[in-house]
Amino acid sequence: MTDDSQRNFRSVYYEKVGFRGVEEKKSLEILLKDDRLGILPPHHESHAKVMMYRKEQYSDVLHALKVVRFVSDATPQAEVCLRMYQLESGKLPRSPSFPLEPEDEVFLAIAKAMEEMVEDSVDCYWITRRFVNQLNTKYRDSLPQLPKAFEQYLNLEDGRLLTHLKMCCAAPKLPYDLWFKRCFAGCLPESSLQRVWDKVVSGSCKILLFVAVEILLTFKIKVMALNSAEKITKFLENIPQDSSDAIVSKAIDLWHKHCGTPVHSS
Repeated sequence: MTDDSQRNFRSVYYEKVGFRGVEEKKSLEILLKDDRLGILPPHHESHAKVMMYRKEQYSDVLHALKVVRFVSDATPQAEVCLRMYQLESGKLPRSPSFPLEPEDEVFLAIAKAMEEMVEDSVDCYWITRRFVNQLNTKYRDSLPQLPKAFEQYLNLEDGRLLTHLKMCCAAPKLPYDLWFKRCFAGCLPESSLQRVWDKVVSGSCKILLFVAVEILLTFKIKVMALNSAEKITKFLENIPQDSSDAIVSKAIDLWHKHCGTPVHSS
Protein backbone atom coordinates (compact mmCIF):
# COMPACT_ATOMS: atom_id res chain seq x y z
CA MET A 1 0.00 0.00 0.00
CA THR A 2 1.39 3.41 -0.95
CA ASP A 3 1.91 6.22 1.56
CA ASP A 4 -1.01 8.14 0.01
CA SER A 5 -3.26 5.09 0.29
CA GLN A 6 -2.29 4.60 3.92
CA ARG A 7 -2.95 8.25 4.66
CA ASN A 8 -6.35 8.23 2.96
CA PHE A 9 -7.31 4.91 4.52
CA ARG A 10 -6.42 6.21 7.99
CA SER A 11 -8.35 9.42 7.40
CA VAL A 12 -11.49 7.61 6.23
CA TYR A 13 -11.21 5.01 9.01
CA TYR A 14 -10.90 7.61 11.76
CA GLU A 15 -13.88 9.50 10.38
CA LYS A 16 -16.04 6.35 10.20
CA VAL A 17 -15.42 5.59 13.86
CA GLY A 18 -16.13 9.15 14.93
CA PHE A 19 -12.66 10.69 15.11
CA ARG A 20 -12.90 13.07 12.16
CA GLY A 21 -9.92 15.37 11.89
CA VAL A 22 -7.72 13.34 14.25
CA GLU A 23 -4.67 13.88 12.03
CA GLU A 24 -5.49 17.34 10.71
CA LYS A 25 -3.45 19.36 13.14
CA LYS A 26 -0.37 17.25 12.54
CA SER A 27 -0.06 17.66 8.81
CA LEU A 28 1.75 20.98 8.66
CA GLU A 29 4.03 19.89 11.48
CA ILE A 30 5.20 16.83 9.55
CA LEU A 31 5.37 18.36 6.07
CA LEU A 32 9.15 18.25 5.97
CA LYS A 33 9.12 14.57 6.82
CA ASP A 34 6.11 13.50 4.80
CA ASP A 35 6.73 16.03 2.04
CA ARG A 36 3.27 16.70 0.69
CA LEU A 37 4.63 19.82 -1.03
CA GLY A 38 7.77 18.46 -2.65
CA ILE A 39 10.18 20.07 -0.19
CA LEU A 40 12.24 16.92 0.26
CA PRO A 41 13.17 14.01 -2.05
CA PRO A 42 11.26 10.72 -1.74
CA HIS A 43 14.24 8.89 -0.23
CA HIS A 44 14.42 9.60 3.49
CA GLU A 45 18.13 8.83 3.65
CA SER A 46 18.70 11.98 1.58
CA HIS A 47 16.74 14.26 3.90
CA ALA A 48 19.58 15.28 6.21
CA LYS A 49 21.74 16.36 3.29
CA VAL A 50 18.90 18.19 1.56
CA MET A 51 17.97 19.99 4.77
CA MET A 52 21.58 21.07 5.11
CA TYR A 53 21.45 22.52 1.60
CA ARG A 54 18.14 24.23 2.38
CA LYS A 55 19.60 25.83 5.50
CA GLU A 56 22.68 26.97 3.58
CA GLN A 57 20.50 28.43 0.84
CA TYR A 58 18.36 30.18 3.46
CA SER A 59 21.47 31.65 5.10
CA ASP A 60 22.92 32.78 1.77
CA VAL A 61 19.72 34.53 0.68
CA LEU A 62 19.26 36.11 4.11
CA HIS A 63 22.85 37.41 4.01
CA ALA A 64 22.29 38.89 0.55
CA LEU A 65 19.17 40.71 1.74
CA LYS A 66 21.07 42.13 4.70
CA VAL A 67 23.88 43.33 2.43
CA VAL A 68 21.43 45.27 0.25
CA ARG A 69 19.66 46.47 3.42
CA PHE A 70 16.27 45.00 2.66
CA VAL A 71 16.16 43.25 6.03
CA SER A 72 17.94 43.49 9.37
CA ASP A 73 17.97 41.50 12.58
CA ALA A 74 14.92 43.51 13.65
CA THR A 75 12.84 42.63 10.58
CA PRO A 76 9.78 40.49 11.44
CA GLN A 77 10.18 36.87 10.34
CA ALA A 78 7.19 36.95 8.00
CA GLU A 79 8.63 39.94 6.16
CA VAL A 80 12.00 38.19 5.92
CA CYS A 81 10.22 35.24 4.28
CA LEU A 82 8.54 37.58 1.81
CA ARG A 83 11.78 39.33 0.83
CA MET A 84 13.53 35.99 0.40
CA TYR A 85 10.71 34.77 -1.80
CA GLN A 86 10.82 37.96 -3.85
CA LEU A 87 14.58 37.70 -4.31
CA GLU A 88 14.54 34.05 -5.32
CA SER A 89 11.66 34.59 -7.74
CA GLY A 90 13.27 37.66 -9.31
CA LYS A 91 10.60 40.05 -8.01
CA LEU A 92 12.49 41.99 -5.36
CA PRO A 93 11.54 45.68 -5.75
CA ARG A 94 14.13 48.41 -6.09
CA SER A 95 13.49 49.64 -2.57
CA PRO A 96 11.97 48.10 0.57
CA SER A 97 9.84 51.24 0.85
CA PHE A 98 7.92 50.40 -2.34
CA PRO A 99 4.28 49.40 -1.64
CA LEU A 100 3.56 45.69 -1.67
CA GLU A 101 1.75 44.10 -4.60
CA PRO A 102 -1.50 42.21 -3.86
CA GLU A 103 0.30 38.88 -4.31
CA ASP A 104 2.92 40.03 -1.78
CA GLU A 105 0.18 40.82 0.73
CA VAL A 106 -1.15 37.29 0.28
CA PHE A 107 2.28 35.76 0.84
CA LEU A 108 2.85 37.94 3.91
CA ALA A 109 -0.48 36.97 5.49
CA ILE A 110 0.20 33.27 4.95
CA ALA A 111 3.77 33.63 6.27
CA LYS A 112 2.51 35.35 9.43
CA ALA A 113 0.08 32.51 10.09
CA MET A 114 2.67 29.86 9.27
CA GLU A 115 5.09 31.47 11.70
CA GLU A 116 2.65 30.63 14.50
CA MET A 117 2.54 26.98 13.43
CA VAL A 118 6.18 26.26 12.60
CA GLU A 119 8.86 27.12 15.14
CA ASP A 120 11.97 26.86 12.96
CA SER A 121 12.49 29.88 10.70
CA VAL A 122 14.07 27.84 7.91
CA ASP A 123 11.19 25.36 7.89
CA CYS A 124 8.71 28.23 8.04
CA TYR A 125 10.15 29.79 4.90
CA TRP A 126 10.26 26.61 2.85
CA ILE A 127 6.79 25.45 3.87
CA THR A 128 5.29 28.89 3.22
CA ARG A 129 6.99 29.06 -0.16
CA ARG A 130 5.74 25.63 -1.22
CA PHE A 131 2.25 26.31 0.09
CA VAL A 132 1.99 29.55 -1.89
CA ASN A 133 3.44 27.88 -4.98
CA GLN A 134 0.77 25.20 -4.70
CA LEU A 135 -1.92 27.88 -4.62
CA ASN A 136 -0.40 29.59 -7.65
CA THR A 137 0.01 26.44 -9.73
CA LYS A 138 -2.24 23.54 -8.78
CA TYR A 139 -5.14 25.76 -7.75
CA ARG A 140 -4.56 28.60 -10.18
CA ASP A 141 -7.71 27.80 -12.17
CA SER A 142 -9.81 26.54 -9.26
CA LEU A 143 -9.50 29.43 -6.82
CA PRO A 144 -11.16 32.05 -9.09
CA GLN A 145 -14.19 29.75 -9.38
CA LEU A 146 -14.78 29.55 -5.62
CA PRO A 147 -16.90 32.74 -5.23
CA LYS A 148 -19.46 31.45 -7.72
CA ALA A 149 -19.44 27.99 -6.16
CA PHE A 150 -19.80 29.61 -2.73
CA GLU A 151 -23.07 31.23 -3.80
CA GLN A 152 -24.33 27.94 -5.19
CA TYR A 153 -23.66 26.00 -2.02
CA LEU A 154 -24.94 28.79 0.24
CA ASN A 155 -28.16 28.79 -1.77
CA LEU A 156 -28.50 25.04 -1.18
CA GLU A 157 -27.97 25.46 2.55
CA ASP A 158 -29.91 28.68 3.12
CA GLY A 159 -31.42 30.44 0.13
CA ARG A 160 -32.95 33.16 2.31
CA LEU A 161 -29.52 34.16 3.58
CA LEU A 162 -28.15 34.42 0.04
CA THR A 163 -31.17 36.50 -0.98
CA HIS A 164 -30.45 38.90 1.89
CA LEU A 165 -26.83 39.27 0.75
CA LYS A 166 -27.95 40.05 -2.79
CA MET A 167 -30.61 42.53 -1.66
CA CYS A 168 -27.91 44.38 0.32
CA CYS A 169 -25.60 44.23 -2.74
CA ALA A 170 -23.16 42.42 -0.46
CA ALA A 171 -22.70 39.20 -2.46
CA PRO A 172 -20.01 40.54 -4.83
CA LYS A 173 -18.30 42.46 -1.99
CA LEU A 174 -17.73 39.62 0.45
CA PRO A 175 -14.11 39.14 1.63
CA TYR A 176 -13.29 36.60 -1.06
CA ASP A 177 -9.60 37.53 -1.14
CA LEU A 178 -9.32 36.90 2.59
CA TRP A 179 -11.15 33.61 2.29
CA PHE A 180 -9.86 32.15 -0.94
CA LYS A 181 -6.54 33.86 -1.79
CA ARG A 182 -5.20 34.06 1.77
CA CYS A 183 -6.92 30.79 2.72
CA PHE A 184 -8.37 32.45 5.85
CA ALA A 185 -4.96 33.59 7.12
CA GLY A 186 -5.74 36.53 9.38
CA CYS A 187 -9.37 35.41 9.71
CA LEU A 188 -9.17 32.16 11.66
CA PRO A 189 -6.85 31.42 14.60
CA GLU A 190 -3.93 29.12 13.82
CA SER A 191 -5.41 26.14 15.68
CA SER A 192 -8.41 26.18 13.33
CA LEU A 193 -6.39 27.25 10.31
CA GLN A 194 -4.20 24.16 10.52
CA ARG A 195 -7.22 21.93 10.01
CA VAL A 196 -8.29 23.87 6.91
CA TRP A 197 -4.81 24.02 5.42
CA ASP A 198 -4.42 20.27 5.96
CA LYS A 199 -7.17 19.74 3.41
CA VAL A 200 -5.64 22.26 1.01
CA VAL A 201 -2.21 20.65 1.28
CA SER A 202 -3.73 17.19 0.84
CA GLY A 203 -5.27 18.13 -2.46
CA SER A 204 -8.56 20.02 -2.18
CA CYS A 205 -9.18 23.76 -2.14
CA LYS A 206 -12.96 23.19 -2.03
CA ILE A 207 -12.77 23.09 1.75
CA LEU A 208 -12.25 26.86 1.58
CA LEU A 209 -15.69 27.54 0.16
CA PHE A 210 -17.36 25.29 2.73
CA VAL A 211 -15.63 27.17 5.55
CA ALA A 212 -16.97 30.40 4.02
CA VAL A 213 -20.48 28.93 3.79
CA GLU A 214 -20.34 27.74 7.39
CA ILE A 215 -19.19 31.18 8.58
CA LEU A 216 -22.34 32.67 7.02
CA LEU A 217 -24.54 29.94 8.51
CA THR A 218 -22.99 30.30 11.96
CA PHE A 219 -23.46 34.06 12.04
CA LYS A 220 -26.75 34.10 10.13
CA ILE A 221 -28.67 36.09 12.76
CA LYS A 222 -25.97 38.75 12.93
CA VAL A 223 -25.65 39.00 9.14
CA MET A 224 -29.41 39.15 8.60
CA ALA A 225 -29.57 42.07 11.03
CA LEU A 226 -27.04 44.07 9.00
CA ASN A 227 -28.49 46.07 6.11
CA SER A 228 -25.48 47.27 4.12
CA ALA A 229 -22.71 45.60 2.16
CA GLU A 230 -20.08 47.58 4.04
CA LYS A 231 -21.33 46.46 7.47
CA ILE A 232 -21.64 42.83 6.39
CA THR A 233 -18.17 42.75 4.87
CA LYS A 234 -16.60 44.45 7.87
CA PHE A 235 -18.18 41.93 10.22
CA LEU A 236 -17.10 38.93 8.12
CA GLU A 237 -13.53 40.22 7.99
CA ASN A 238 -13.41 40.22 11.79
CA ILE A 239 -15.53 37.32 12.96
CA PRO A 240 -15.43 36.27 16.64
CA GLN A 241 -12.64 33.76 17.22
CA ASP A 242 -14.36 31.62 19.85
CA SER A 243 -16.52 29.81 17.27
CA SER A 244 -13.70 28.96 14.87
CA ASP A 245 -13.14 25.31 15.81
CA ALA A 246 -16.86 24.56 15.58
CA ILE A 247 -17.05 26.38 12.23
CA VAL A 248 -14.23 24.28 10.77
CA SER A 249 -15.74 21.03 12.08
CA LYS A 250 -19.12 21.87 10.55
CA ALA A 251 -17.41 22.97 7.31
CA ILE A 252 -15.73 19.58 7.07
CA ASP A 253 -19.14 17.97 7.57
CA LEU A 254 -20.52 20.12 4.74
CA TRP A 255 -17.57 19.16 2.56
CA HIS A 256 -18.34 15.47 3.09
CA LYS A 257 -22.06 16.05 2.66
CA HIS A 258 -21.67 17.64 -0.77
CA CYS A 259 -18.51 15.92 -2.01
CA GLY A 260 -18.65 12.53 -0.31
CA THR A 261 -15.28 11.52 1.10
CA PRO A 262 -13.00 13.29 -1.37
CA VAL A 263 -9.50 11.95 -1.97
CA HIS A 264 -9.00 14.77 -2.93
CA SER A 265 -10.84 16.93 -5.44
CA SER A 266 -9.69 20.44 -6.16
